[in-house]
Amino acid sequence: MRALPLFFLLVACGARPGPPTALPAPVHSSRIGAGDVFEVHVLGEKDLPAEYRVQPDGSIDFPYVRRLTVEGKEPQEVAELLRARLRDAGILRDPQVSVVMKQYFSKRVSVVGQVTKPGTIAWTDGLRLVDALSQSGWLTPLADANHVTLIRRVGDHTVAATISVDAITEGSQGDIPLQAGDTIKVDQRFM
Repeated sequence: MRALPLFFLLVACGARPGPPTALPAPVHSSRIGAGDVFEVHVLGEKDLPAEYRVQPDGSIDFPYVRRLTVEGKEPQEVAELLRARLRDAGILRDPQVSVVMKQYFSKRVSVVGQVTKPGTIAWTDGLRLVDALSQSGWLTPLADANHVTLIRRVGDHTVAATISVDAITEGSQGDIPLQAGDTIKVDQRFM
């Protein structure tokens, strides 16, 4: 009879957390921020520069319309703003403008704890937990691969979920998509 509680205790100590059920799906925001890089295409205007990096003050310098604040705007809003500025300045009568994001440098994911290179990495659309851990040099030998915490901001509160990286790499649990601003915390395992 005494062996039964000990058996359950040993099983519980080695148990992995299940898939995170309380973790809301990632929210994708394509709002532009400082450092982000995008391309501007104006139909029929091949002489205009195509690639722009958002300055620390949230602006870009665009030919003919000078400085333009783009931080906090969606790519489509920037295209409409450029279209209006080019039309209102009399540069083009009916410009067709498109904005295509190249890299979101303003959107980051933090990876802390027992990883080889803790810090922040650039968030890209489609980034998943295992990708972020790989970019951070993977887990150290002291890492607890069965108890990795993903912390996500949802509105005005924070949600955390415990994830088993072992379960993901073994295929018994799907990889977790990340959103900009997520924090991955890799704890040290108890000896």
